[in-house]
Amino acid sequence: MKAKWGVLVGWWALPLAGLLGASAQAAVCEARSGPQSPAVVELYTSEGCSSCPPADRWLSSLRPRPEVIALAFHVSYWDRLGWVDRFAQPAFNERQRQLKGPSGASYVYTPQVLVNGQDWRHWPQLPAAPLPAVAEVHLQRDGPVLSARIGRRLAGPAPPRWTGYWAVVEDGHRSDVRAGENAGEKLRHDHVVRQFQPVAPWSADREQRMEWTPPVEPLPPGVSRRTVFVLVDATTQRPLQALALTC
Repeated sequence: MKAKWGVLVGWWALPLAGLLGASAQAAVCEARSGPQSPAVVELYTSEGCSSCPPADRWLSSLRPRPEVIALAFHVSYWDRLGWVDRFAQPAFNERQRQLKGPSGASYVYTPQVLVNGQDWRHWPQLPAAPLPAVAEVHLQRDGPVLSARIGRRLAGPAPPRWTGYWAVVEDGHRSDVRAGENAGEKLRHDHVVRQFQPVAPWSADREQRMEWTPPVEPLPPGVSRRTVFVLVDATTQRPLQALALTC
């Protein structure tokens, strides 16, 4: 089935291990990127930040939009105000600091939105025109193992070196905040990055294949999970292609 944005998602059962009485093998699913690059929207947020809930709600509103890959990175530096954000990771603080220069931001802050790697003060608006994709990404899950295959799509100029990252993203989390600036608030979170795995840079002249087996944790009721791969220009840190696998 080919979706509007050229993302092909397929399910199929592997051949049966035998004749009658044989059990089916584990299901495999896959997704392929299309001819355009979705907008990669990163939100740096915290449950301890009183100005963050409106940005969280806006990010949740992006869920029905296939032309957007949204990621919520919860930072921990607001935990000192009395409420510990259970989704925050110090690694996300460091990521935000590392992207300050490449994004054009003068300082780190919350809520901060990056769109395609650039500090973006114009939300809730997003850039109107998607860019033609310079790369193709093919994702596949086989049991617990995730695999990615990345190659060039266009014959024209492309960044010489690519890098990227995996992210396990969850929707539907709820929190009753009991302390800090948001004490008494009931917050809902979507696009929450729960696991984050960068990959080493490689030359764009060759196809790259990689695998990742993230830890699998039980999901709370009402929460869904997907895996995202974002391909990045290793020099500018700007996303080049992104794709979500929902199985």
